[in-house]
Amino acid sequence: MSESKDQEPIVVWHEAAITRADREKLSGHRGCVVWFTGLSGSGKSTVANIVDQKLFQRGVRSYVLDGDNIRHSLGASPQMLAKRYGEEFGKRFGLGFSQQDREENIRRVGAVANLLCDSGLITLTAFVSPYRADRDAVRENLADGDFLEIFVDASLETCESRDPKGLYKKARAGEISDFTGISSPYEAPENS
Repeated sequence: MSESKDQEPIVVWHEAAITRADREKLSGHRGCVVWFTGLSGSGKSTVANIVDQKLFQRGVRSYVLDGDNIRHSLGASPQMLAKRYGEEFGKRFGLGFSQQDREENIRRVGAVANLLCDSGLITLTAFVSPYRADRDAVRENLADGDFLEIFVDASLETCESRDPKGLYKKARAGEISDFTGISSPYEAPENS
């Protein structure tokens, strides 16, 4: 079956035999997305992993989607993808750090987080996710009450002094462009 370029793809949602309610009943808790946002070095990943450990100790099913880890797979750069799949593939599907690429990265992560939530997991995400509209789009794709946004509010000065990956130093030296907090904005949540 072929599709014209002007037609929507013929894709339908396949309903699973096991519902979200079934999965939540089995696990004894509700699925949701806890979205940690803040500057690089603010402690998002640290906090998300501590929460994950505490939930695990209590028998609660959870999973962390971490920004750095996702950038090695689902949100890989053009260069990373080109090494394995070729330059054209890398250019087409790889993500950098422009506003448009960040938006796509968060869209992809939001879709995965939504699926994990639907499976009954408490999904902990740790992403700079600098644009409010991108975080709001993830929230809007989830059911009411399924999205909890947590702003890890560390000052730029604090994050720069920590600089665990040396990124702020590189951004200040002009070696990294579009770096949130230095050459690219961060939009804090309005109700933080």
